[in-house]
Amino acid sequence: MTKKERYEYVIRYFEEHAPDAETELIYDNPYQLLVAVILSAQCTDKRVNMTTPAIFEKYPTVQDLSTATVEELFPLIKSISYPNNKTKHLIGMAKMVTEEYNGEIPKTVPELIKLPGVGRKTANVITSVIDHQPNMAVDTHVFRVSARIGLTTNAKTVLQAEKQLVQNFPADKIHIAHHWLILHGRYVCIARNPKCGICGIRPACKYYQKITKPA
Repeated sequence: MTKKERYEYVIRYFEEHAPDAETELIYDNPYQLLVAVILSAQCTDKRVNMTTPAIFEKYPTVQDLSTATVEELFPLIKSISYPNNKTKHLIGMAKMVTEEYNGEIPKTVPELIKLPGVGRKTANVITSVIDHQPNMAVDTHVFRVSARIGLTTNAKTVLQAEKQLVQNFPADKIHIAHHWLILHGRYVCIARNPKCGICGIRPACKYYQKITKPA
């Protein structure tokens, strides 16, 4: 199977079985999504979704969050991984958005990565989720799954993987392909003992072909 055929198979499979794949983070607007994605770094979406309601109740807008102090915000996110850094990042992000972007969450990757706590992956998530820009956020799930299936080849870094995925997925599929790969990695192609027995990608998967190849 060529790489092109592999991509075509993966797209067909997910369009049939996960046509409405989307982020599992709960949000109502770009501000809430940005807060949730910053908090989600090295933390589960489930934990983030348990934490954000109290934040949004106390700070319903980015302008409100910009006035928060570390002492006020930290207790609300202390159950999240790296709460000290994330508290400072959230307040710094809110101040910058309020002061430099008139309270509007930026909608481009170059602008977003200027914000405290926002790296390339977070910026790609925000832009692809909010208005379906063809940006591919590569987290540990996407990196692992794309390599196992064979969608990426010898990608040593997340940026190398991102470039290969963006190059090979049709532009109008990139935003949803991000969710396809994350959810597949979260529930089927898990890090240890992937659930190959229930995986519909097997016919196109290099990893499965390798482990089932006769000795």
